[in-house]
Amino acid sequence: MSVAALEQYGLLQVTGADARAFLHAQLTNDIERLAPDRARFAGWCSAKGRLLATLLVVPRPDGFLLQLARDLAPAVVRRLAMFVLRSRAGITDATGGWHQLGVWGDAPLAALGLPVPARDLETTAGADAIAVRLEAGRCLVLAAGEAGARLRADTPAEEWILAEIRAGRPHVMQATQDQFVPQMVNLELAGGVDFRKGCYPGQEVVARAQYRGAVKRRMVHLRGAALQPGQDLYSDDLAGQASGTVVNAALGEALAVMQLSALESGAPIRVRPGGEALERLALPYAE
Repeated sequence: MSVAALEQYGLLQVTGADARAFLHAQLTNDIERLAPDRARFAGWCSAKGRLLATLLVVPRPDGFLLQLARDLAPAVVRRLAMFVLRSRAGITDATGGWHQLGVWGDAPLAALGLPVPARDLETTAGADAIAVRLEAGRCLVLAAGEAGARLRADTPAEEWILAEIRAGRPHVMQATQDQFVPQMVNLELAGGVDFRKGCYPGQEVVARAQYRGAVKRRMVHLRGAALQPGQDLYSDDLAGQASGTVVNAALGEALAVMQLSALESGAPIRVRPGGEALERLALPYAE
């Protein structure tokens, strides 16, 4: 049994009769048609189409839970609440009321009385816990109150971050907030953007980037050095000039947004000008 305590994440709760419609109007993905037993990735953008947060949206009988970077939670609650207006929706920071656990294997779910989800992004729920399958053999568990105390963490959180990196899922945090349109971090490839849904903040910018080929940067998977989110990266074809930004990093691997010109040239990607070159690895979806 492998369990990691995911203290790097915050959790927002959105409730009320208009919670679904409110989130549908704010996020990059379709929430109106989100089934009660399915989770969904999404982004929340500024009016300029830049990501203010990346989210995992998890339905509950009384509304939705939104997982995001913990250091963004307080500010996102305040800013998102500004858009409620006359909607019958309430937004609270629920981080302190839930244990967020990354689990590998079925044994941790059995310990909480949770059925094993059969498909990716399927959810199963018990009296005080929810499981979300992210991929075969790996689930996110959200456990309220004392339920999470039944599982003892025995795996570093960095292992979970590494698994997310290898899955090609970006997690925007304070160091990278308001820097990327969704396509720069491959959010549409990871299932976090629906181009057929209605308007949301920044939708015109995101659609223009998609249909007019305006995206000049893309996210890649790199290995070879200890990196930090927000750190600059360099390529030999742009001497001395930063050509990329680290999005997420753990245990010597990273997701980073790089200029397409640097990727297309095949020039080495380096931690610093003239420094060590990083190995580029494949992502699990078509780039």
